[in-house]
Amino acid sequence: MADTLIPVNLDDSPATNENVHNRWHPDIPIAVWVDPGDEFRIETYDWTGGQIANDDDAADVRDVELEQVHYLSGPIGVRGAQPGDLLVVDLLDIGAKNDSLWGFNGFFSRQNGGGFLTDYFPEAQKSIWDFHGMFTTSRHVPGVRYAGLIHPGLIGCLPDRAMLETWNAREKALFETNPQRVPPLAALPTAQAAHMGRLTGDAGTAAAAEAARTVPPREHGGNCDIKDLSRGSKVYFPVYVDGAGLSAGDLHFSQGDGEITFCGAIEMAGWLHLKVGLIRDGVAKYGIRNPVFRPSPITPAYDDYLIFEGISVDEHGKQHYLDVHVAYRQACLNAIEYLKKFGYSGAQAYAILGTAPVQGHISGVVDIPNACATLWIPNEIFDWDLMPAADGPVRHLDGSIDVPLAPDR
Repeated sequence: MADTLIPVNLDDSPATNENVHNRWHPDIPIAVWVDPGDEFRIETYDWTGGQIANDDDAADVRDVELEQVHYLSGPIGVRGAQPGDLLVVDLLDIGAKNDSLWGFNGFFSRQNGGGFLTDYFPEAQKSIWDFHGMFTTSRHVPGVRYAGLIHPGLIGCLPDRAMLETWNAREKALFETNPQRVPPLAALPTAQAAHMGRLTGDAGTAAAAEAARTVPPREHGGNCDIKDLSRGSKVYFPVYVDGAGLSAGDLHFSQGDGEITFCGAIEMAGWLHLKVGLIRDGVAKYGIRNPVFRPSPITPAYDDYLIFEGISVDEHGKQHYLDVHVAYRQACLNAIEYLKKFGYSGAQAYAILGTAPVQGHISGVVDIPNACATLWIPNEIFDWDLMPAADGPVRHLDGSIDVPLAPDR
């Protein structure tokens, strides 16, 4: 049994755990050290640090303090790692903590960040998902059962000073093009609710004011939300600082490609069993700019899909030029309308797309002016046949169960 180098107690605030942080900054001290070739385990909080409860009230999703996220376990130092190396990380196993065999999915309100389909789902809602070994079901979204593909939504290495400054400069420039936009164009540095691990006092306060938020993916990895980065995967991360500074968190039990609900996937607390290695000067040897990875050899065995197409003509009829974002949104909206014909509410259908192992594909980006994106929904996750038939859809739900909506303040 590999040693657990970073334990977490879900009854305690993550802000009291010195081996956890929620910002990226090169001055965050290494929490634990390992050698190349070592195997070890780390435990993680859910990405909000325990702000969401296992109940039928979405007020906690409405009121979540997004400045806290994401809580990451680390940084883990690898002895001998130097800038320009590739850190090789084997995800040997991943699981849920025994005292937390459930997860949550939610939509943020427009007033608190919004999401991919905010115009259609502007109010906070959530669904709770119970784990039954490798499967999950929800009391809020009946009629579906998924095999989980558990993965870290967020994993990466510490940036150096030059990379941190590059991130902040380019994201600030984008944000300032439309500072009133909801969702915002970027999540800029803020010291509010920052937890800098072992970097405390005046130095911690100063670093928090410029530390990068953990919201997006970047060159170092970060919040990539790649559902196939699961047990058995191997990841190659560029190293920017001595020791690499590997951190991970934001575990998901199951997720659709794109994590379109934003408080997306089935969020959970859990653990990772990791092994690390080094490739000297690997960044230059292989021309690496962003991490590369080998996917998990274990995936849910779904072979029967219904595929929804979207093109880069938005829901208002406006033509966009090869815009994959617009095309994928149309594929998602088309799928939601289809699922509603079987008795699901729009919110339940949206939750399915965010939590089930649906596949998203860029199917065409050369046929001007329309990009084509597709969304693949496994038929086998439903208790009935999802395919179109001559007799039309049969409503399997009566609307008595729905995803909880946050109450008015």
